[in-house]
Amino acid sequence: MVLTPLPDSRTEPDGSAVVRVLSYNIRSMRDDTAALARVIRACEPDLVFLQEAPRFFRWRKAAARLAKRSGLVVLGGGAPAAGPLLLCSLRVTVERTEDVLLPRTPGLHRRGFATAVVRIAGTRIGVLSCHLSLQREERLAQSELLLQRLETMDVPHAVAAGDLNDVPTGKAFTRLAGRLQDCWATAPWGGELTFTPDDPRRRIDAVFATRGIEVLGCGVPAGLPGISEADLRAATDHLPLLAALRVPASDDGRAVP
Repeated sequence: MVLTPLPDSRTEPDGSAVVRVLSYNIRSMRDDTAALARVIRACEPDLVFLQEAPRFFRWRKAAARLAKRSGLVVLGGGAPAAGPLLLCSLRVTVERTEDVLLPRTPGLHRRGFATAVVRIAGTRIGVLSCHLSLQREERLAQSELLLQRLETMDVPHAVAAGDLNDVPTGKAFTRLAGRLQDCWATAPWGGELTFTPDDPRRRIDAVFATRGIEVLGCGVPAGLPGISEADLRAATDHLPLLAALRVPASDDGRAVP
């Protein structure tokens, strides 16, 4: 079955913007990178929130190669953020970027956030890519740090997305959904479950948006024109989440409650 596409990226007469956002765990690009690039390109995103990007030998070249094959550019993150990576289209103007390393629990993998403040048309948006811990208490603490980070970015609107390693009934997921819009729950479109591609049974990936953003649709883009089941299975061990968001214009650029 062919999936009805989400609204295309566009700028509205009042300066607001329809923005397409993609979140994707890419397992260090250890799978079929050509399939991965085809999936990303077919989604036609303005902003891409990646997790498990390459972090070691020649990681910058790997990130740049994926961006080029996807028709995008590298925005920030990667090894300095312990894996989360941001890509964007040329529609995006970058104001600033910051890679954030989170406190490390001995014996567990170091985690981080890739963050940026960008402008699209008349909007000003904070963006954050995350990959939360496998350990429950550390994951909950990281969800609190994520909310704090969004508050300190001093932006009128923000989007956070990533692999939460948690389900919607879990404490970390629930904490984030209590403060932000869980975009799939707000405007379901496409598929819900993101792990694993061969037999998806859990929704552990999410796109969140602050309350002033209108969610036009969010979900797994299986069936979207240009995306094949074979590519989704071959690209990585997660399914992607694609969202279309209408972000209000922010004339003065100041944060709002």
